[in-house]
Amino acid sequence: MAENKVCVILDRMAKEYNKGCYPGRNSEGLNPEWEPDPFHVLIATILSQRTKDDNTRKASDNLFRKYDSIELIADADVDDVAKLIRPAGFPGQKAKGIVECCRRLRDEYGCKVPSETEELLKLPMVGRKTAACVRSYAMNLPSVCVDTHVHRISNLMGLVDTKNPEETEYALMAITPEDRWNDINRYIVRHGQVVCIPNHMRCQKCMVTDFCRYYAENHE
Repeated sequence: MAENKVCVILDRMAKEYNKGCYPGRNSEGLNPEWEPDPFHVLIATILSQRTKDDNTRKASDNLFRKYDSIELIADADVDDVAKLIRPAGFPGQKAKGIVECCRRLRDEYGCKVPSETEELLKLPMVGRKTAACVRSYAMNLPSVCVDTHVHRISNLMGLVDTKNPEETEYALMAITPEDRWNDINRYIVRHGQVVCIPNHMRCQKCMVTDFCRYYAENHE
């Protein structure tokens, strides 16, 4: 039986990127002050919406240094939270959502982040990407987390032909063994940060060009 193409791609990336990355962090020289537990990953992933990775890191560092628990954020002043997370953009909207999310977690879930996708999706500011990131990075539950990097690179390479992240999620699930779902975001995101950079692809440094439709079509 032929090796699964996605698995071969992930194996090559794993050798290059070590542990990969999760929202606001990567494995290349950063020593996070907080661990990828459900609370931290949930809030950092909300912060990562519509912003760059470095901005997520700055905002999450600011927030967690002052409010490092569900209870503390639930009781925090929204304007103060907004000031702390300003680097991530949309501070008012995100601050309101994060505080309300933590209040819901405190009041309805006993300060515990739920593991079920359906329950996570009930929380403010939580969509399928955020739910999958929490399940994958913080709970080690099989989940395909599709952010802009994963959606763009999967289509660029020709692994999928999809129009939006949700389609990409299900398409990748169909062609990848379940025990490798968590690796998709971990390594493809890092690949998008250092090699397959938007509008500046460094194909000469890519370890998976033999699987890439874009490379085949643009390089002889």
